[in-house]
Amino acid sequence: MKNSNSTTTKSVSRRGFLGLTAAAAAVPLLAACGGGGASQGGGGAGSTIKFWDMPWATPAYNDAAKGIAEGFSGANGGKASYQIIQWNNFYQTFSSAIASKTGPAVSTGSGFQAFQFEQQGQIAYADKVIDKLKENGQSDDFLPGVLEPFKLDKGYVALPWQMDMRVFWYRKSLFEKAGVEVPKDWTTLLEAGKALKNIGAFGFATGSGAGNNTGNHAMIMMMLNNGGGLFTRDGELDVLNERNVETVEFLLELVSNGIIDPAAVSYTSENLNAQWKDGKAAFGPYVTGVPERVGDTSGDIVVASPIAGPHGDKHGLVFLNNIMMYTNTPSQEASEEFLVHYLGGIKELWQKKLMNQLPVLKSITELPEFTADANNVKIIKEWQPIAKTFAAQGTALNADLATVDGGQALNQFTQTVLTGQTDAKSALQAFESGLKSVLKK
Repeated sequence: MKNSNSTTTKSVSRRGFLGLTAAAAAVPLLAACGGGGASQGGGGAGSTIKFWDMPWATPAYNDAAKGIAEGFSGANGGKASYQIIQWNNFYQTFSSAIASKTGPAVSTGSGFQAFQFEQQGQIAYADKVIDKLKENGQSDDFLPGVLEPFKLDKGYVALPWQMDMRVFWYRKSLFEKAGVEVPKDWTTLLEAGKALKNIGAFGFATGSGAGNNTGNHAMIMMMLNNGGGLFTRDGELDVLNERNVETVEFLLELVSNGIIDPAAVSYTSENLNAQWKDGKAAFGPYVTGVPERVGDTSGDIVVASPIAGPHGDKHGLVFLNNIMMYTNTPSQEASEEFLVHYLGGIKELWQKKLMNQLPVLKSITELPEFTADANNVKIIKEWQPIAKTFAAQGTALNADLATVDGGQALNQFTQTVLTGQTDAKSALQAFESGLKSVLKK
């Protein structure tokens, strides 16, 4: 991103979006322990709200976040404590602490974590926080579409505070050398890819090696870009829809034409970074902050505008990181007060250029420290309004998505497509079967 965070930090932070298999195994632990038992009365006089946060960036991020948290002063003398929870085995850490009622009152965490704990009765809904934000005008500060995915029938499960996007990047000099325009749709993507191959560059750079989820996300992003997705609008599994079939057929065409590197199936994040750095990657979907990630200071690697699918659809992929409240708290009122306070203070994290991820608040995207990065400005302007989540074609997030994002079914599907040893329907049928077995659908 704009700061000097290492690529290691970026890959670690991505673990926040993974539904690890161990996480699924930990869920029954909570089910056996029952609900939270929060204290709802008394206004929380003298309460200390335990806030658990993750190492989202360098240690300087956590230092700043601690300052924001500990700057909280509730209406009845409430305070807040700050604790860092490492990504390694994070779900087990939360699970065991919540089960023993020694967990946080408020926390950040993985993108789908709140939905997993909500199923166990451990999450406090954030509707009253939304009401407070409406009263002070902060609710109007959220970017379009970022709040809606957290609303379930019973209420808001969590509130977003930052997001991770998947967008198309390209290297200008390679397109100039190949004598082709930057793709505007799938047809020109295919044409450009063939021309780029002739100069030894790849027109759809990705990877699906150990620890690299870029390929997985590229598969979903392309489905979304074609108006497809893994679920119906009502949340039912819908892997074999026509748009998805059409998408995989196109991806297989990219593979057969050598536009996707034949070795991509084994590429780690470091391998993919090297391709971008060494001028082998000309175009492809990737995380935010690619120039900083690979050390490009020349302005040669830039964000592309969204491209159109065969039916005119234009969509990207977004992961919405969020802050959640738990039912086990010394005071629900104090938890709500703290959350309003914290959301009001997070602009400091971007002012100090400590964040890899993008903000969900309009006011932060207008800060001079943010607008100094033209790529991030373009992502917010062109990509964020059309981005969809793993829940597409629906909109509401849910606990199942943790299993999809971090599960073997998606990884195996991606590797099957990248090797090209399949047809579209067979690949999607195997994918659907794998999802049904873990989602029990």
